[in-house]
Amino acid sequence: MRKSKGYRSRTRHLFKKHTRQKGIRPLDYLLRDFNEGDIVDIIVDSSEHKGMPHRRYHGKTGEITKKQGKAFIVAIKQGRATKQIIAKKEHLRLSRSVIQAGN
Repeated sequence: MRKSKGYRSRTRHLFKKHTRQKGIRPLDYLLRDFNEGDIVDIIVDSSEHKGMPHRRYHGKTGEITKKQGKAFIVAIKQGRATKQIIAKKEHLRLSRSVIQAGN
């Protein structure tokens, strides 16, 4: 039998949460607000399935170009190409490099 190559294949360790991160998540993700031009990191939250980007973009950094419904469109450089990723805010965080530069 051939190996499955589904959308979430080979993500057992990639999307695994640490013990203290399991359970009900804090509500600060509801209060997050992103604007166009913000630099964000894509960190996939495995407990939220809607608006989940592909696993190859986990840990990548990009710029928010616009809002689309409840989701955001993030422009990511991949080699010479620029990719447009649609992701909900549960999977986005403000980039640490931007936060540290502001201090």
